[in-house]
Parts: sequence; structure tokens; C-alpha cells
Amino acid sequence: MRNFLDNLKNEGKLELVDPSDEIALSYEKKSGNCLQAAKLIFKAALYENAVGEAYYSIYNSIQSLFFRCGIKCESHGAAAVLLKRIFVLPKIYKIFSDAKEERIDKQYYVTPRQNKPVTDRSAQELISTADRFILEIGAYKNSLKLTQIEEIRERFRKELG
Repeated sequence: MRNFLDNLKNEGKLELVDPSDEIALSYEKKSGNCLQAAKLIFKAALYENAVGEAYYSIYNSIQSLFFRCGIKCESHGAAAVLLKRIFVLPKIYKIFSDAKEERIDKQYYVTPRQNKPVTDRSAQELISTADRFILEIGAYKNSLKLTQIEEIRERFRKELG
């Protein structure tokens, strides 16, 4: 795991940056747009695509959190690691990891090869999860105090040297 994170750091894809409420708000808006798209796509019965957009609504809300804390992360896998080890948010980590697996399954594999073929119900469940996730992570992000952000940044420094 350490090599994975170190490689991303060396490539400039994982690093501390100045915290930015402006960028955080941009990702928050992007997250909402993805969720809205997921709902519209679901209504058109394009369930695999709805799963992808629901996932990206979750991912973009995480990016919003990261930029609020001044962390640039250009890797979905590293985002999961950061949620678990730097932010210490096991519930958020689990939801994100499950959504990530679901998106990969639906985006890269055709129905006969999918682990769990998409249904209207499974797509709707991920959209509902994304709806709740965005609210939960937004509340957490907005409740962070400067001292908590600095603690998160310090854990990042220790983890990545």
C-alpha cells in the first residue's frame, strides 16, 4: 500500500495543497449534477449508466471534502485509502468502496460477465445511497474546524513522509 501511495505522490497525483473552499464548492456542485444526471438516466431505464453517475456523485463529494482539507488526490483507490487511514471514516470508506466496485462492475463488464447484473432496484439503491452519502459527507465537511483539518493534514504528512 505504501508503494502505491508513494508512486502517486511522486507522480504529483497525491499531495497536500492549500485548502480551498472554492474548489470544494465546485466539486460539491459537480457531485449534485452527477446525482441529478443519475436520476434522469434512471428514468430513461439506462441503469448501468445511472450506477456510474451515482458513483461519481459520491466520488465528487469526497473530492470536495479533500479540497476543504487541502488534499489533492487523483486516484479512486487512493481516495478509499485516505478515507480509511487519514480521515478515519470507516462507514464512509465502506459505502465508497462498495459503490466503486459496483461502478467498475457495471462500467467495464457486459451483463453476462457482471458480478451482479444491474437491475432497476440495484440502480435505485445506489442512487438513494448517493443521496444520503452526499448529505452525510457534506455535514461532516462543513462541521470541520481548522484544528481538525490540521490534524488530518498531519496524519497525511506522517503517512506519506
